[in-house]
Amino acid sequence: MTSSVVYLRGLGLPWRIVLSIVSGVLLALAFPPVGASLLAPVAVALFVIATFRTTAWRGALLGAIQGLVSFAILIRWMTVVGGDAWLLLVGLCAFWIAIVGAGQALVTRLRWWPLWVACVWVLQEALRDRIPLGGFPWGRLAFAQTATTLTPWAAVAGAPAVTFATALAGAVLAFLVLAALGRGAAWRAWAAAAAGGLIIIALAGLLVPRPVDGETQGGPATTVAAVIQGGVPSTGMTVADERRAVLERHLDQTLRLAEDVAAGTVPAPDVVIWPENAVDIDPYADRAVADEITAAARAVQAPILVGAIIDAPGDPSRIANVGIVWDPETGPGDVYLKRHPVPFGEYIPFRSLIAPVVGRLDRVPRDMAPGQEAGVLQAGPVVLGDVICFEVAYDEVVHDAVTAGGRILVVQTNNATFAGLGQPEQQIAMSRLRAVEHGRAVLVAATSGISAVISPEGAVVSEIGEANVGALVETVALRDTLTLADRVGQVPEWILAALGFLAMVWASLRHRGVGNPRPLAA
Repeated sequence: MTSSVVYLRGLGLPWRIVLSIVSGVLLALAFPPVGASLLAPVAVALFVIATFRTTAWRGALLGAIQGLVSFAILIRWMTVVGGDAWLLLVGLCAFWIAIVGAGQALVTRLRWWPLWVACVWVLQEALRDRIPLGGFPWGRLAFAQTATTLTPWAAVAGAPAVTFATALAGAVLAFLVLAALGRGAAWRAWAAAAAGGLIIIALAGLLVPRPVDGETQGGPATTVAAVIQGGVPSTGMTVADERRAVLERHLDQTLRLAEDVAAGTVPAPDVVIWPENAVDIDPYADRAVADEITAAARAVQAPILVGAIIDAPGDPSRIANVGIVWDPETGPGDVYLKRHPVPFGEYIPFRSLIAPVVGRLDRVPRDMAPGQEAGVLQAGPVVLGDVICFEVAYDEVVHDAVTAGGRILVVQTNNATFAGLGQPEQQIAMSRLRAVEHGRAVLVAATSGISAVISPEGAVVSEIGEANVGALVETVALRDTLTLADRVGQVPEWILAALGFLAMVWASLRHRGVGNPRPLAA
């Protein structure tokens, strides 16, 4: 099968660039709002072929091109913040994909290279999810596979396992194509083996159990939960300027829900979920706002998880993004402080250096203080695992909310800034993966959409679309059993990432130069 290697070594840079561009487009389309999940392995396959046994530097160039294309499309919603912010973030993400390109160029020279390609993808995501300033996990391969046969692997080893399976499927597909190009005496056997491998990868996830029934170890097996989507007067960057109107809309929808409960048209909820930024007037400091929230809780006769912005405890120079359990009788109770504020959106790193140069950062006059504790809150009879907005993309934040005792997951979010640009759909997809990963129902409460109730198996039970208002009232399972992914935590990710790094190092030491005449399967 050396002819396929010779063929690719003669493949000119322009054709490799074309393959990288097409790969970038297809990968972006694999994510919502298009959500053509099957395109993700195809995109990986094209990217592998583009970088196959070329030089590491050329692989990095091809990776940067692929990353620029895919992320320019995927996070186009960042253009609302500013074209420069969008370009900078796209460039940062492209840097990480350049590492994948270099890594693929190296590890495809080794035996069993499809495995090492998959490990390189996990390595890249492990780094990008954390560096710099806490990282940016958007666009992980796992988040394009939230309703496929690869999704169940999340319950085994988390989102990294789904990324590994997706990249492995793409690498094996590339192997199949390259084996067919070989046309040597044994190419049919190798092609058949690759095709069989693809089928195994695609279907093996179906063997992973996905229990959905409620459990009674930590209390009742089910609860009736209500999710409120009150809407906003306008979307975009000015939504934060209309705090009072946003609060009134969520109060109004809660009172409407109370009327429906009184009329017997919907069951009485045990807990009500409001979204992030539903109350941007500090209810601890404003007695009138506190009284209005209490009145709403009494009307619906259930505690409300309120998304609010308050003065940071112990530091009035900063603010905190919080979820507050508001009891109808006793008022504010358990509080979760967002652990992972968004840099440049909720706090300004190196403020004294950057703020004087970038004037629009004045929209963030006070930095947001990060919380230190997992978001586990007692709300009436329900123990909630709370995460706020972008935190749903960070493995450890969601993991901690479940392992610390959350029987149901809540995602409080305010997507009004990015309405209509695909970001809300992408966040719902992440929430579906988290449901499977942790075996928990997920309640997504958004100011302007998309709000949803998601079952522990990742199915959307009900939702409120963008620009609509209303309440979702559903009976959802409460679960106590931890999945294998909860128990092993980050260990599989670091093992796979380490293997990817070692494979790159070994390949760079063993095979120097442009390519390698080793047969494809060697």
